Amino acid sequence: MLFLVAALLLLGVVLGTVAHAPLSFTLVVAAVIGVWLAVFAARERHSRRRANTN
Repeated sequence: MLFLVAALLLLGVVLGTVAHAPLSFTLVVAAVIGVWLAVFAARERHSRRRANTN
């Protein structure tokens, strides 16, 4: 329960920050986070495939 409260508080802070940031900055940061998540997903998929073949 405490984790949920902390996550909602963090979400509120982040959304409040994004609301005051310029749109171009928000889009650049969103793109960086998207690339980061895509790289992470690709690495996880690659490591799971390699673990299954052993």
